[in-house]
Order: sequence, then structure tokens, then C-alpha cells
Amino acid sequence: MTSFLPQSCFRQLARQSLTRRTPVFLAPESSRFQQTQYFSSTPRTQSRIGGAPISIPSEVSLKFIELPQLNVRGQGKDQPKVEIEVTGPLGQLKQTIPSFVTVEHDEASRKATLSVQDSMIPHQRAMWGTTRANLQNLILGVSEGHVCILSLVGVGYRATVEPTAVTKEPEYPGQQFVSLKVGYSHPIELGVPKGVTASTPQPTRILLQSTDIQTVTQFAAEIREWRKPEPYKGKGIFVNGETIRLKAKKIR
Repeated sequence: MTSFLPQSCFRQLARQSLTRRTPVFLAPESSRFQQTQYFSSTPRTQSRIGGAPISIPSEVSLKFIELPQLNVRGQGKDQPKVEIEVTGPLGQLKQTIPSFVTVEHDEASRKATLSVQDSMIPHQRAMWGTTRANLQNLILGVSEGHVCILSLVGVGYRATVEPTAVTKEPEYPGQQFVSLKVGYSHPIELGVPKGVTASTPQPTRILLQSTDIQTVTQFAAEIREWRKPEPYKGKGIFVNGETIRLKAKKIR
């Protein structure tokens, strides 16, 4: 007469077989099958952005400047050894390169390639692509420039660029101010940062131009903070073709 084991017994036997120790003479062989397997099959040592070469226009030149090294005891912040000076028809910008990043400039092919000392270190692998993107932005800034277009969507929303302001004092000679009318009772006046050119081709459009992408995008974000796009009526200040998904109206 055959007897059937309850399901709880099968679970207990399976649990014991999994937690049972592997014999010593089988340990090397079993470790071969217990190697860590990653979800992605692509190599983890190559950066898709950092490894791509940068094309340098003919009117742009790169100059490598060695920075002085300070004697600092212990392990502190990374000390950059090289600073790159990018010169173009629109201006001149500088960027410091981390000590573990190497920039190879081929003047014949007008290409620049970046590499790191040890791509297995997460910090170096992360800064690999970041440094390459920053250098690419500098080259585009001095050759073509960076543009931010802000759209004011709302009834009565207007913007103007004024040479003087009522609520603020100029930080440098000739500073202009962006005046916003976006539903507040008090005037909103924002000083244009140095190196940024602001204009209003339409009453509901603000055009910002600069060679430095960080400065122009930061100023655009400061303007957007006064009226963030809201999801019910779609009103607000939109930057560079920004869109928002509208929600259904609340019915009480």
C-alpha cells in the first residue's frame, strides 16, 4: 500500500537540501557554477558617452594648461592637473579636467578622445561621460552658442526686457532686467546674468542666448519657478518645447 507524504514534508525536505553544506572536495567545482551573473550582457567597462570622440570645428582651438599641485596630506578631493581653454568665434571658456581623465587631441583629424585610468571604479566611469559632455557643451557654446526659449501660456501673461528695474539694483554696468506679468500683484524683475542676452520677439516669448550652457539654463529655471506649468489648465512658463500631461478636472 503506497503512502503519500503531506505537502509540508516535501517543503521541509527541499529546504534541507538547499541549506545543506557542500562537501569540501566538491567546493571548487560548485563555486564555478555560483559565479555572479549580471542582468545585462554588455561589458561594464565601456562608457557609451565617454568613449565617443568629439568633433572639433575648424574655428575652435583647444589649449591645455597645467595646474599647480598642492601638497595635501591624506585622501581628500581630487586635484585637477589640467585645464582646457576652449576658444572660438563667440568667446572663450575654461574647464578643469579630473586627474584620472586623459584627453587626447588629434589636430590632424580634429578629434578629441577621453579615457580614464580604471574604468572599473564607479566614480571614474561616471565622470568619464560627464567630463566628455561638459567639454562638448563648451565647444558648441563658443562655436554656435546655446539658446533657451521660454513660452508664457496663460491669460494676460506677458514679458518684457527693460534696461532698468524698480525693485533691484544692477549688479554690473549695462545689466538688463526681465519683467514678468504672470498673475502677481507685485512686479517681478529678474536681472539678466553676465554673458546672457535676453530678448522678447513676442510678448509671450523670451529668448535667452549665451555661450555657457549652465548659466543660461539656470537663469531659465529661475524664470520658470515663478509660474511652473500646472496640469489642469496647462498654464505656466514652458522651457524649450516642454509639454505637460493634462489631468481630468475635479468634479464635486
